[in-house]
Amino acid sequence: MTVSTADLWDERGDELYSIALNFGDFGAKTSFSGPARTIRCYQDNGLVKKTLNQAGDGAILVIDGDGSIATALMGDMIAEAGVRNGWSGVVISGAVRDREALADMDFGIKALASNPRKSAKDGAGEIDVPVEIGGATIRPGAMVFADADGVVVER
Repeated sequence: MTVSTADLWDERGDELYSIALNFGDFGAKTSFSGPARTIRCYQDNGLVKKTLNQAGDGAILVIDGDGSIATALMGDMIAEAGVRNGWSGVVISGAVRDREALADMDFGIKALASNPRKSAKDGAGEIDVPVEIGGATIRPGAMVFADADGVVVER
């Protein structure tokens, strides 16, 4: 990404949403951008694993985990699949695990917290649907821009 989210907001604020959540950076890549793919799930990472094991083509997977940090929606093995398959990164309204391993990956990872507890793996949820996170509506295909200041998304 060549422009900061703050500069992008100054230039195009009326065309963007700013996700109003206090995300932490969990991957080695703190600035990343790409078109959104979306998942809505709750304490179940089956769809996350399935999706990140497919070709990403530089997309960002935006996961609406309903803000739950009771279980992790992604750990090191699923993140490695995302790197291997060409995803730019993930934005998770939820938790991750394996923080030390994630920190060494050249992968953009924004999440709310970490929790060592595994999630269910039933595949419950929806994929490629509009999701609402932190006052922002993220629709599949919308451009997502993330850096140390936060995450902005095209309206």
